[in-house]
Amino acid sequence: DDDSVSFSFEILPIESVDIPDEFMLGETYPITVTYERPSSCHIFRDFYYAKENNERTVAVVNTVIEENNCEDLTDTMLTATFNFQVTSNGSYIFKFWQGKDDNDEDIYLEIEVPVTN
Repeated sequence: DDDSVSFSFEILPIESVDIPDEFMLGETYPITVTYERPSSCHIFRDFYYAKENNERTVAVVNTVIEENNCEDLTDTMLTATFNFQVTSNGSYIFKFWQGKDDNDEDIYLEIEVPVTN
């Protein structure tokens, strides 16, 4: 008998973002994203976070507990926050994943944030 819990990981679209209009070099800023929780079996796990030069790609990763008693949740919006440390000059471009389009292409909310001294 295997009593272990089955689960998987799912990347969820980001609905909106609370991010400063500008950064100061050397400072750390909280960035908060809002996303929809599809079911009671979806639990926030972490952020997918990829860096390439001054571009950052961000998505929300949930653990999905695979049980039969999951409740569908509609309009259940949650927030999650990560801290961003400003380490270089210029501007940062954030690409927040918002799902896929009809052609199965990734859709991003792109926000450029300038760095001041």
